[in-house]
Amino acid sequence: MDRLRDLSRVLTPFGLMTLGHCPLVPDDDLGTGTLVLVGPNEPDFWHLFIKSAEYRDNGANPLDRWSQRVLDEIGEGSHSQTLYPFGGPPYRPFYSWALRTGRFWASPIGFLVHDTAGLFAAFRGALLIPEVIEANPTTKPCDSCPDTPCASACPVDAFADGYDVTACKSYLASSAGTDCMTKSCGARRACPIGKGNRLPEQAAFHMKAFL
Repeated sequence: MDRLRDLSRVLTPFGLMTLGHCPLVPDDDLGTGTLVLVGPNEPDFWHLFIKSAEYRDNGANPLDRWSQRVLDEIGEGSHSQTLYPFGGPPYRPFYSWALRTGRFWASPIGFLVHDTAGLFAAFRGALLIPEVIEANPTTKPCDSCPDTPCASACPVDAFADGYDVTACKSYLASSAGTDCMTKSCGARRACPIGKGNRLPEQAAFHMKAFL
C-alpha cells in the first residue's frame, strides 16, 4: 500500500488522484501487476489544467494531450507503464477495469458511479505497476440512495431505455439545453455523491467536446 500512497502524493500536484486499483488477470494480456486508475481530483484539477500549455495553445484534444504528457512523466518517474482510454481504436477496457476495483458500479442510468466522485468520475489514464496489490472494495453508494434521483433528472428521459444519445444531443443543441450545457448533465448532477465538485467552466468544456 506504500506504493499507492506514493503514487497519490505524486499525482496530487497535478490535480489528479487514484480512483481505485485491481490486479491484472490473464485476459488483460498485460503480464502481472496492478492497474491503478487515475482521474481528476475535482475541483482542484480544473484550476491547474487551465494553466497548462495544452489548454492555452488552441490545439486539438488539449485534455488528452495534457494527460499523456503528465502521466508519461509520472510513469517514467515511478517505473510504471501508462495506459489511456483514448487513442483508439482499439480502446482499453477501462469500464471493466473500473468494476474490478470494487470502487465503481453501474448506476441506475448505466453510467459508472464511483464511491467518492459519484457520476462525475472520469479516467485520464492508468498506471500499471509491477507489484500485485489486491483490490480494496468499498460500498456502492446507490444502495443507500432509495430515491435514485439520477434516473428521473433527465429532462428528455434519455435514460428511460438504455441511453438515447440522439435525444440527449438534440436537447443539448437547443436553447432549452443551456442548463445542461453550462452546468453539466442534469442526471449526473442529481447524484448526491461528489455533488458540486465539478466547476461550471469544466462542465462546459466537457459538454462542448461531447456535443
